[in-house]
Formats: sequence, C-alpha cells, structure tokens
Amino acid sequence: MREEDVPAPGAANGSSRLDELLIEAVVSCGAHIGAAYLLDDTGQILQMAAEVGLPAPIARAWSRVRTRDPVPIAVAVHERRLIWISGREHLAREFPAAALALPYPFAAVLSPICAGGEVQGGFMLLWPAGQSSELGRRQRDIVDRACATIGELVREAGLRGRPIKAGAQPRLLGPRPVRPTDPRADLVALECLNRLPEGYCMLDVEGRATLVSAPAADLLGVTPSTLLGRRLWEVLPWLADPAYEDRYRAAIIARQTTRFATRGPAGRQLSFCLFPGLTGITLRITPGAVSPGSSPDPVTGGDPTLQVIAVHDVLLLATALARAVTAQEVLDLVADHVMPVYNVQALAILTSKGGRLRVAASRGYSRRAIDEFDGRPVIPVAPTGRPFNPGKPAFFSNWDQLRAAYPDAIRSDDMCAWAFLPLVTSGRPIGTCILAYDRPHRFSTQERATLTALTGLIAQAFERARLYDVKHQVAQCLQSSLLPHELPQIPGLDVAARYVPATPGMDIGGDFYDLIRLSDTMAAAVIGDVQGHDVTAAALMGQVRTAIRAHATAGGSAGDVLAHTNRLLVELAPDRFTSCLYVCFDLRRHTACVSSAGHLPPVLGRPGAPARVIDTAPGLLLGIDPEAEYATTTLPMEPGAVMTLYTDGLIEEPGLDLGDAIAALAGRFAPAPGQPLHDLAETLIEPATIERRTDDIAVLLLRDTFTEP
Repeated sequence: MREEDVPAPGAANGSSRLDELLIEAVVSCGAHIGAAYLLDDTGQILQMAAEVGLPAPIARAWSRVRTRDPVPIAVAVHERRLIWISGREHLAREFPAAALALPYPFAAVLSPICAGGEVQGGFMLLWPAGQSSELGRRQRDIVDRACATIGELVREAGLRGRPIKAGAQPRLLGPRPVRPTDPRADLVALECLNRLPEGYCMLDVEGRATLVSAPAADLLGVTPSTLLGRRLWEVLPWLADPAYEDRYRAAIIARQTTRFATRGPAGRQLSFCLFPGLTGITLRITPGAVSPGSSPDPVTGGDPTLQVIAVHDVLLLATALARAVTAQEVLDLVADHVMPVYNVQALAILTSKGGRLRVAASRGYSRRAIDEFDGRPVIPVAPTGRPFNPGKPAFFSNWDQLRAAYPDAIRSDDMCAWAFLPLVTSGRPIGTCILAYDRPHRFSTQERATLTALTGLIAQAFERARLYDVKHQVAQCLQSSLLPHELPQIPGLDVAARYVPATPGMDIGGDFYDLIRLSDTMAAAVIGDVQGHDVTAAALMGQVRTAIRAHATAGGSAGDVLAHTNRLLVELAPDRFTSCLYVCFDLRRHTACVSSAGHLPPVLGRPGAPARVIDTAPGLLLGIDPEAEYATTTLPMEPGAVMTLYTDGLIEEPGLDLGDAIAALAGRFAPAPGQPLHDLAETLIEPATIERRTDDIAVLLLRDTFTEP
C-alpha cells in the first residue's frame, strides 16, 4: 500500500463505522447487496468506499461514477432525490445503459448521502426483483436514517481534519458478522454431501470454492484440493465462458436460481444449477442435460447462452449507433444487430406530424404495409379505462391480444406478434419502434427488458440523427442560397462552375466561388473555403463574398482586395479563418493577376501544352493578422487557355500528400480546343464523387476567348 493510501487513525475509525452502518442497513432492510459511495475532492466523481454482496469484478466496474452519468446512483446524487427501481423493465425504461451493463432482474433503492446541506456521497441497496413493487415505509426509514448517519459521520470527520475517503478499490465486506464455526461441522457437512450421487460445491460471493464434495470433483475431473480457494472457471478452462460466468453473476445479483448445461473435456454432458444464498452460491452438478420438462431459467426465461449473446450484441449496437447520422442508418443498424438474435421479421420507426403517423424508416415491411401505417391517427382507439400511453412499451404475443387491446389496429403483411417500443428522450416521446414477427411469439421477462433498454439507445441515436439532419439541411440550404445561382455572361470569357455538397450525413462545408464583372473587358474570379463545418461557416461565407465584391468593384488590385477583406474578417470573426484565391482577368491584354490567401494554387491548361500549376506565393489565411499583405502574380492568358480554381474537396485523399494531389490534378487536366467547359468540369469532379466525401467540392473553370471587335 502506498503511503498516501494509508488513512489517518481517525479516518480508519470513521471508515469502520461507515462499514458497520452499511452492513446494518443491508441486514435490517432484508437486502442482499449494498454499497456506499463518497464524493471525491472535485465533487464530480462518486467513489465506492465499501460494498456488501457484489463480486469484486462488478464492484470494480462501478467503483467510480461521474455525477453526470446517466446511471441511477449518479442521478440520485446529482438531483438529490431517492430513486426506486422496481425491476429490470423499470431500469431499462429509465436507465437503458445501466440495464445493459447489469442485465439481471433486481430491485434497488438509490439515495444521496447528505449532511449540513451538502451532498457527501450516495447509498445503494439491492433486492431480488418481484418481492415488492414499491419501497416499504420501514425500509425507507432505514435508508434515510443510514444516509443521515453516514452523512454526519463524513461531515464531522472532515471538520476534524480527518476526512473519510474511498480507497483505490472498494472495501469488500461480509453481509453480516459470522460466528466462527466448528471445523468438525464442515467435515460432517462434507461427509453428508459425499453420500449423494450428484456433486455439490460451495462458492463464496467472489466465485471461489469453499467446499467441494467428492462426487463434484469426480464429475469435474479434478481433485477437491485443486478447486478449493479458486474460481471454477479459472481452474477448468472449459467453464471459462462468458455465458457461464454470467449465470453466476445473475444468481448473485438477482438472488434467483440459475442453470446451464455444457460438456466436459471428455465430452460428458453436465448440468449445473446455482442456488444463491446470503454468503454465496451452492452449486449442484449432475450428469446429463437439463431435462426438457424442467422450468426455464427464471432470470432469463430461456437459453442463458443466447441471452448473453443478445446482451453483448446490443452493446456492440450501442457503439455502432454512435456513428449513425440518418434515421434509415439507425434502423439499418438496429435491424442488422437485433433481427437475427430475436428472429424479428420486420422493423419500423414511426414518428408523428400533425397528429398523424409517419414512417421514418423501415426494414422488412412491404410497400403496402408502409402505406397503411402512413397517415393513421397517432392515438389509437382503446377500450375504456385503458388510455393509450405513448411512453410505455407494449408486447402482444398474437393477433388476438393486439385486437383485444386495440380494436382499431391493423394487421400488415400477416404478422402475428408485435413489440411497440416507445422512443423517449428527455422525458418526451419522439416516436415508436415496431418489431414484428411472422408467427406468435411469447416475450420472456429478459427479452422485454432487453428490448426496452434497446429503445433507449435507439431513441438517443434517432433523435441525434434527426437533429443533425435538420441542422445539415439548414446549413446546406443556407450555403446553397448564398452561392450564385447563375454566373454573369461576359463576352470573351467562357465560364463553368460546379458545386457538389459533401455526402449526406457528413458535415457541411464553407466552400464558395463567384464571378464579378468589373468592366466590358475585365472580370474577377473568386474561390475560397471558410474554416468550420456548420451554419456559422456557411453564414460567414456569405459575408466574405459580399466583402470581396465590394472591394473588387471599387477598383482595387488583387492583393488590395484580399487585404481589405482580411481586415474586415479579423473584426467579424477573429476565431474563424478563410482561404481565398482572387484572380483578375484583363481580357483585352490576355493577362491574369493572381493573389492567394493560403488557398490551393490554380492549374492552367494551354492548347498543345501540358497543364501547369501556377506559383501564387500564398499569403496568410484571411482573419489572422489585420496587417497581412498579399502579393500579386501576373501571368499571360493566351486565347484558348483554361484556368481551373478549386477547393480541397476535389483533390483530398487519405494518406496522399497535398503536393502530389495537386500534381495529379494537373496531370489529368487536358482541356481540348472547343471542349465545353461544363463537360470538362464533370470530368474533373467525377473521380472525387465516387466515394463518400467528408468535404464539399467547388470548381470554377475560365477560358479566355476574347478577340478584338
């Protein structure tokens, strides 16, 4: 132990008293698991100081919780209120992330520990689910008293300069003081177990064997001494399966009998039944498979291996959903992860508009079924006394159940069972996810809870995708409206422009271009890119275009136009930078004056000669230094020559050097005499539009065709 981890004597006494209060509350309330959290010095982290009944790996996983995390203990502390969780479905509705992390049926109470008007930490107790739908008055009093006493204990210790702090790992406490047993009693118990044909092992809360009968050792193919003091799955590799370890954890946390079957290394079929108790597990081992007539696992309601796979699959789904940016992407990910596991034949996400249903996305439903859903009333007709609750999941195992609950329901594609899962964010229903089965389906308790937890993930991803889509459309609409709808017709100058937005779902950009008529024989072309990918970038792009137009029509040189625009941007948006390329064409003299503010150099294609990259001596980006100056480069524009101005979306490729990308563009830029510039623009942008694009593309082509009248 490190020196800083050693508590002061007073702190040690305080910790012991805290442990006693925790154990006393667990025993008095009839709970089987309890934990006490203390706030760290920042007041932002809850650290588990002590716990009763939790296996160490689970305790470690929950030993540090941020007060802003969407989990029950954090919410109870942050909002300073007692939270009661009646069971798995209740937990899944209110705290989907916690339900996925602890996929077991249990009831829980979470309460803040307060003293002197300040929060000191949090308190948690767990019971087997189903014992009571509400927290009893007596249990509430015990919890309140324990929290008040612990709060005063922690506060007074802090005032004395001997604060009680949580260690690096929570203290693992016994459920209650146990009197020393007579060693001969253990021998008598072991002798009794050895007479039985089936095998028995006693496991503590951590899964370590404390007693092993001879038949059990024989069935497992080891000696009793090999197992004593060790976890079964550490000694027997064929038991080191997450599904089997999960059955142990389920028995400990849910306090219900669980079972599983597997084959030993010799191929012998073995059945395991786990009977939980206050101090651990009694494990019964019998040869052969679980009999077909035996009752299903009361925790999962089915094959525990499949249920664990389902939970892990949903955890993978949670990671995948973080990348979804459209409603259809959300549904596709859900369908790919959920339909194979739960044998679902069709899914749909419904939203509402104007009191009518709208199908936002679907998979597996026919076009006719989608049309039947679209436009129906949001609130279905229901029997008297059973008002429609859009925030509560509903499960119907067959058509008769659905029709009895909602006589006005429709049956699409001959489906036979349904799960209607509300999508709720911030306490507000935003839609419904429908899962449909082509045959009658009985929803187990585990399945209902997992699907309910799943809807929390879907709702968050769907709302994020919807809001992102709205924001993307607003930014894209703003940007498109600020770009010129058509370029001016200037005799002696052929022009073509193309703008291609980023792939739908990607961030909007700030690319812009413009063509300004300065006189009958002079014109200015502009292209640029505003830093950022949002509405602000699109709006700033409009201001840049306006500023450049104003200074260009005032008669300034190319360098002066950029310098004046730069000073304005420093004042308007000091935290946003803009690249810009300004080219002034003198058609009568067949010259072009080029000035650059950190933008990509133009490429010039000449008849009968290879295209070349123009050296522009680029200055600073606009918006950095108000005193920045911008050099001007003058070059000949012989008749028939074509200059291309572009943004980085045209050439960027992951891992490709920028200089090489520009050289590659020049290598394929070969304008033929008389070739329409619109066709040439399509040829340039086609390679960049094949894959998904993270940036938009702007291209402006200009050809000198001026001849003296």
